[in-house]
Amino acid sequence: MEKLPKIGLPILILIVLGIVFISKSTITISSGEAGVLYKTFGGGVVTDEPPLGEGFHLIAPWNKIIVYEVRQQEVFEKMQVLSSNGLEIKLDASAWFQPEYNKLGLLHQQKGEDYVARILLPTIRSAARSVVGRYTPEQLYSSKRDVIQKEIFEETKKIVGNQFVQLNEVLVRDVTLPPTIKEAIERKLKQEQESLEYEFKLTKAQKEAERQKIDAEGKAIANQILSASLTDKILKEKGIDATLQLAKSPNAKVIVIGSGKDGMPLILGNQ
Repeated sequence: MEKLPKIGLPILILIVLGIVFISKSTITISSGEAGVLYKTFGGGVVTDEPPLGEGFHLIAPWNKIIVYEVRQQEVFEKMQVLSSNGLEIKLDASAWFQPEYNKLGLLHQQKGEDYVARILLPTIRSAARSVVGRYTPEQLYSSKRDVIQKEIFEETKKIVGNQFVQLNEVLVRDVTLPPTIKEAIERKLKQEQESLEYEFKLTKAQKEAERQKIDAEGKAIANQILSASLTDKILKEKGIDATLQLAKSPNAKVIVIGSGKDGMPLILGNQ
């Protein structure tokens, strides 16, 4: 009876050690994640092999797995930058990004798990300051936002492209100007719009006047040509033709030949 505890204790220890060994030797990587293997006795971070993908994995208990999210992620940043004329502009932007899957080991080894704060955000701030500094507040407020967004994206991508981070998009969500500058710009834009409307109306009135002038000149020329072509003989011939046509009409009438002016027929009807 006294031997049973002595036999059971080593077994219990082996069971505990087995549980610890299994718990340290297995890992499950979730969807949208990947694992970087760190070999304690084998050179540290594994960089020459693809990372461990989703699912269940067995590893040596003295090694470690560092799990990264490899899906597209979004980071937000609020910045204060200066325009080309030195005015302070508030910029609200975000970036879509993800780590480069096959270079996840290098990212962990050289940048670390906080690579967003170390690499991505400082690069976005630097690119935003550089780009916004090329434009005036008026350009930032009106038509240049899409251009600025594209330029920030391109400048940021140049840098992070060599830092094992894949940048998918940079979005400029809001540009906030000082209230006095914003009001001045809005007044200026309103005046410009009113000026354009006035110019449009003036141009329209001028074109209408030109059209009426051309129409009147055309009619005058036509009348001159018509007057020059209507001789007495032609008028008499036209009158005779008209008389013949009227004579064929069934309406009651009296036609006196040669009684009209210049010897033209005179038509007397019952009306």
